[in-house]
Formats: sequence, C-alpha cells, structure tokens
Amino acid sequence: MNPESKLVDIFRIPELQEKALKRLRITSIKDLLYHLPVRYGDRAQVTSIAGLRRGDISVIFGRISGLKTTKAFRKKIPMAEGVVEDGTGKIKIVWFHQAYLAKMIAEGANVRVEGKISERHGQLYFSNPKIENAPDLFTQTNSTHSLYPIYPETRGISSNWIYHKIQNIFMSKTVFDTLLDSIPENILEAYNLPDLRTSLIYIHTPKKEGHALAARKRFAFEEIFFIQLERQRARHAFKKHHAFIIEKHKEEMEKFIERFPFAVTAAQRKSLEHILADFKKGHPMSRLLEGDVGSGKTAVAAAAVYAVATSRPKGQNFGMLQSAYMAPTEILAQQHFESFIKYFQHLSINIALITGSGCRKFPSKINPDGWTNISRSQLLKWVASGEMAVLIGTHALIQKSVKFKHLALAIVDEQHRFGTAQRQKLVHKHEIIPHLLSMTATPIPRTLALTLYGDLDLSLLDEMPAGRKRIITEIIVPEKRREAYEQIRQELMAGRQLYVICPRINEPDPAKELTVQAKSVKEEAKRLKQEIFLEYEIGILHSKMRPTEKEKVMLDFKDKKIDILVATSMVEVGVNVENASLIVIEGAERFGLAQLHQLRGRVIRSNHQAYCYVFTNNHGGKTGDRLKALMTAKNGFELAEFDLAQRGAGELAGGKQWGLSDLGMEAIKNIKMVEVARAEAIKLIEHDPELSAFPLMKERLNTSAAKIHFE
Repeated sequence: MNPESKLVDIFRIPELQEKALKRLRITSIKDLLYHLPVRYGDRAQVTSIAGLRRGDISVIFGRISGLKTTKAFRKKIPMAEGVVEDGTGKIKIVWFHQAYLAKMIAEGANVRVEGKISERHGQLYFSNPKIENAPDLFTQTNSTHSLYPIYPETRGISSNWIYHKIQNIFMSKTVFDTLLDSIPENILEAYNLPDLRTSLIYIHTPKKEGHALAARKRFAFEEIFFIQLERQRARHAFKKHHAFIIEKHKEEMEKFIERFPFAVTAAQRKSLEHILADFKKGHPMSRLLEGDVGSGKTAVAAAAVYAVATSRPKGQNFGMLQSAYMAPTEILAQQHFESFIKYFQHLSINIALITGSGCRKFPSKINPDGWTNISRSQLLKWVASGEMAVLIGTHALIQKSVKFKHLALAIVDEQHRFGTAQRQKLVHKHEIIPHLLSMTATPIPRTLALTLYGDLDLSLLDEMPAGRKRIITEIIVPEKRREAYEQIRQELMAGRQLYVICPRINEPDPAKELTVQAKSVKEEAKRLKQEIFLEYEIGILHSKMRPTEKEKVMLDFKDKKIDILVATSMVEVGVNVENASLIVIEGAERFGLAQLHQLRGRVIRSNHQAYCYVFTNNHGGKTGDRLKALMTAKNGFELAEFDLAQRGAGELAGGKQWGLSDLGMEAIKNIKMVEVARAEAIKLIEHDPELSAFPLMKERLNTSAAKIHFE
C-alpha cells in the first residue's frame, strides 16, 4: 500500500460507493488521507439514555432503529420517528414537519443525537433533535479518546466509513514510509508546525483538542503556502517577458484628466500613479484595480489607455500603441464603448467595438460626433495594421482572427467573470507581452486578495467621487412593507426607476421538501403589477432569457420604457441606468453580503439620492448582524472583512467560488498566516524559481490538486 494506490485496489468497494467517492474527489489513499474532518464531536459531553431528564438539552450516542414516516393523529402534520438504544436504555425520537429525516439516516446506523428532552404520557422522547452519523467506536463507553471526526459526506459514504478506512490505512506502516512531506523541514520548525505523519494522525484521531488544532494549523498553512507558491511562480515567469516602455509626463496626463466631468479622487490619482510607474519598468504590468461600483475604475482605465494611445513603439516615429478592453457581456462592452467616446471625443484616436452582434467605429465620417457600424473584416484589417488604437469587446477579442500590430495594454473588466485561460489568451498570444490591468467591483478581503491574486499588484479605490450621495439602506420587516412601498411610490412619481431583486426565477413547488421557499421574478412581477404599482410599466430579467431578450429589456429600462425591473441577481454586473435610484432586495438573507453590496451599487450611478430596501422575514441572530453591517459599513472592503470574520467552517459557501477548502478559508481569516506563507513563497521563488532544490514541492505544484481555480 502506498499513497498513490487506488482505494478500489485495496478495499472491497461496491460500485455505488465508488461513485460516491468520486463525487467527493477521492480515488487514491492520499486523497482519502487529505479528506479532512470539518469538525469534531466530543464523547465526553454525552449523557447515557438512563440519565436523561425532562427539559434538559442533552447529547446521546446509540444505534437507531424503527425509522418511519407518518402523520400526527389530529393535525395530520408530516413527521418522522425512530428509536435510539445505547445499552443503558432506549428513547424515542420524533421530528415534526421533517419527515424526510427518516430517509437520510440508515436503519441500524450509529448516531449522535442532540436536542431537548420532552415528556408525553410519562414517556421521555427527543423532539426535533439534531442527528448525524457517528463512528461506532465512539458509541462505546470504554473509548480511549473522546473526540471523533465528522467528515464531509455524500450519499453512500458516511463519516463512520471514512474513519474506519483511515484506521486501516494507519495500520499499514508502508504508507507512512512512502508519504513524504512536501513542506521543507526548516519552514515547519520556524512556525512550530507538525510534520505530515504527525499531522495526519492528529487530525484524524486526536486524543485532545490541542492535537486537532495543531494539525489544522499545519494543513491550513500548507494550502495557503502552495497557492502562494503557484502565484509567485506565475508572477516571476510573467516578469521575465519584455513589454512596451511607456513614459508620460505628468503635465500631459493632467490635461487629459482635467476634462473629466468630475473631480478625480485621491485613490484614483494614486492608482494611476501605480500604473504609470509600472509602464516604465520594461516588463509587463500585472495589476488588479479593486473598487466599489461607482468608485471610478473606468476613468482610471481611460487615463491608462490615453497614455498608451498617445505613445509610439520605441524607436519609431510613426504608429501608436494599442489597447484592448475585454468586458463580460455585450451590454457592458457597449457601455464602455460609449464611455470611451466621451473621454476621447476631443482627440483623433480611433476606438472600436467588437461583439458577437457586430462592429462599430468612432469617429465616423458620416456621424462626426458619434459612431458607425462597420464590417468585421474591415475592423480586423485596421486592428492588424495598427490604425485602431482602442478595441473594446467581449470574448470576441480573444478569437484567432483578432490580431494586433502593437498591443501594449490589455484591460479585463470584472475579471472574475473570465477564466484564467481566457485572460491568458488575451495576453500571451503576442510576441511582446502587453501590460495587464484587471478590474473588479467584487469586495475581496485583503487576506483573500493577497492569496488569490498573489501574482498581481493591488490598487484600491476606497473612496467615492465627490458629490455622490451615500445610499440610504433600510431593513424592511413584513409589517413595514406597506410603508416602504409608499416611500418608493413617491420616488417613482418624481420620475425615478426601481429594481426589484428576487432569489428565484419561478415560483417554488410547495409540495417538494427542501425546496427554497423564496420570492420569484415571474410571480413578484405579476403581484406588483396587479396589487401595488398598477400604473407603472414592469419588466422582467433573468438568466434563462435569450441574450437578445436580455439586451432589449435592459435597453428599454435605460430608455425609461420600463419603470420597474424585476430581476434575479444577474443585474449585479450590468448596464448603468443613472435614473434608477431605488432597489428592493427580496429574501435578502439568501444573498451573501458582498452580493448584496454589489446589487445596491446598481443605484449609485448618479447624484440623485439612492435608496436600498432590504426585505427580509428573518432579521434576528447572525442574519440580523449581517444586514445591520450592510447599513453601517462605509464601503465594500469593510463589508468583505465583516463577512469573512462572521463565517465559520462548514458555512463557507463563498469559499467554493474561489476553490478554497473550509480549512483554507479558516486560514484566510489569519492575516499573519497569509503574510508568513506569502513571504516564504516569495523567498523560495526569488532564490530558486524552478524549485530545483525542492523536487517534492515542484512535483506537488505541477499536480492539478495544487492548482486553485479562479473561475
């Protein structure tokens, strides 16, 4: 048995379990050993069934039987029941309104039950308790240690199964003989981290809490360290390329910036200084510009494009350098095209738009103040000859037919919406690598940004343009709805427009158990038209509509043909509608804080007073704290930090989009750990970019398991 051995070759595993293991991405011995517990139960906190008393909240272990679904005799409430036995006695378990629970636990399984003890007709029973599978070793009172691991499970694979298979692996000493630690010994010693063998034993079979914590610290460090290594290696490789050197005098840039219809913020000036300094270095810039919706990222991008479009390739006295600007949707690409026309209309700079729907060019001989449609073939000729200084587009930019003569700057807007491969296509298909400016309005905690974007330099736009009024956010409970609608009506009467955001597209099926019961776009649009805002035009927008339908709805909304747009969260990145100063978010508890913040950012595009009404049925506990933070936080960065601090292991759905495990997300909360891992990675790559002295580390980095997904 060795770490790379397939589980099916070592253990007898039925086909259904094999499929279940694949769902958990477990095929080898090593995969199973790295399938780490999400938390631990404590056998020491357990009460025997014989010692249970009415009114207590207790934990028991035992074997469950007699599972069945039924209905309450009088009220016909769906319910499930079963009996748990532990050697000292037996007790009935009843779940009201949760009949499905009887189907989720296997008959005869060893379980942990936690809940309140009730009494009926002189008999004790558990009423609606928490229940989970538990390794049978821990149902015995003579257990040698009290902590037991609870693993991520799937249908067919329980924590009990995982625990016992890992015990079998531990009994084979050959696994530890061949399982080598990829973290250098000096790093482990410097930060007091246990080696791999000790960590695996500690994390799967801890004798005390300190063992589990030490092992989790080591594996958390390991995950962040290898992400940092990969990012730093990519950064080092990128900087080996040559790039166009662009030097612009401050006075020339100031003349361009002075024409902006608003005063530039200090954060915008600082970010532009970073970009102009990078342009002079001779190797490609790799920078992330992060800022809230409305903080002025496009203006910074326009200034960077101006510096490029008014510079010649070194050694030439003809031709100008080119810029490419990639946006995730046609609507956004068109919006940026129109914005750039406003920024550059006083200059003789050619700007073009390329999307799946067609091509446009500015300036136009037919329409001197506007754009004209042109053929794709003509546009591609002008791009290839260098006559087109700025090309804005969607994925169409990265097609093979699009060839630039002197591409010096590539800008990727809402960069998280593009895959790594797509961004690389835009940058790496040129002999001289262009400078890369990535932009995002997604608030990312500093530790997460340092980890995920370790290959990028970071510039923050953490202030809003002068004159922009702060959005008024109100949490609306059911009894305050009517009052909120009246306030909204006053704004609509004044000529403003409204977004209404719903978590679902269609109405949920009430007969289906576990269905998310939440407002739907289609039904809410009907309700608002029939009951609340009869006199206003209402449109709908959701992801299942055809692209042409979506575009028509958004343009109709922008042209004020639609007063109220009922939509899913897909509008979080969308066209600017300056007249839309109101947003209602239904079922706010179902959205993450960062998403809520981006959604309300839709209505701070002008100097009108903007309002965000957060409608919720659940405003207590953690949910209440989150929604209050939405009201009080000064900006998205503050909210992102709050969101990260609030989330615990097992509750980190947001981590999945980054490709981080729960353990990795725990580590992200620890700024010291992130900085230490980053510093060690930088040091290693600077001294040994190929990691020749660390073959194990190099091998680990080259495996797909070490790679983080940024999509």
